[in-house]
Amino acid sequence: RMADIVIQLLPHILAALLYGALGLHFWNTRWREHQGQSIASPMLPWERLAIAAALLIHAAGLYGALFGQAGMRFSFSFALSLMMWLAVLIYWLESFMARMEGMQPMVLPLAAVCAVLPVVFPQAHLVANASATGFKLHFLAAMLAYSLLTLSALHAIFMGFTENALHKRLMKRSLASLPPLLTMESLLFRMLLLGFVLLTLTVGSGVLFSETLFGKPLSFDHKTLFAFASWGIFATLLVGRHAWGWRGKRALRWTLAGFSLLILAYVGSRFVAEVILGRA
Repeated sequence: RMADIVIQLLPHILAALLYGALGLHFWNTRWREHQGQSIASPMLPWERLAIAAALLIHAAGLYGALFGQAGMRFSFSFALSLMMWLAVLIYWLESFMARMEGMQPMVLPLAAVCAVLPVVFPQAHLVANASATGFKLHFLAAMLAYSLLTLSALHAIFMGFTENALHKRLMKRSLASLPPLLTMESLLFRMLLLGFVLLTLTVGSGVLFSETLFGKPLSFDHKTLFAFASWGIFATLLVGRHAWGWRGKRALRWTLAGFSLLILAYVGSRFVAEVILGRA
């Protein structure tokens, strides 16, 4: 029995350690100031392979935790772990098209923390109707939307940091290793648009097929209201971008506001139920 528990927890711990070590490596080689070296090197093949290995180990741990013999299990810790897995995957894929090595010291330590959360908070609840194809599609759209919008929020914070440093002429090595601002901005709005489309599918399927997906009619609780408010904020931001060219600090504020409400919609409610109230 103890051996089974160790086998279940091992991938989460290994992934967290690998993400942490890689985050430290990228900070040391891309952000840390070294005398006489101001330009960071592009991502090396072994670094890409190491991130891919961490992603595979993390995926194996998540799959084993989510899909047990009794059925599909889920919790706030699984949600955050899965979101950061998808976030690291998107950055890894994007690194083949643009220089993303300067972003790794931010995303990898966060991934390390989130990968180990299912070990620290193992409480999970069995998901009703999880065998239905409609529910699986709804769940996949929701997690992809959460991941993309999480990544958008992190991206927006870094854009604000970079823009501020550029205005103050603080061109340090960490900034030199980041992608150009225009590249970061176009990536941000690509992720926001795709995340918004997936969020629309999630909210729309939840509203139209609530009884089929969840076995009960739609209830207008705080979770639903937060999700609708988040959808409205992202819709306004994308319209503002298209119609009035919104960017910079305004885009940052709207992105973070929408993201905060989205996190409260699911993760916040599950955290309160599972950790504070002690309900599975």
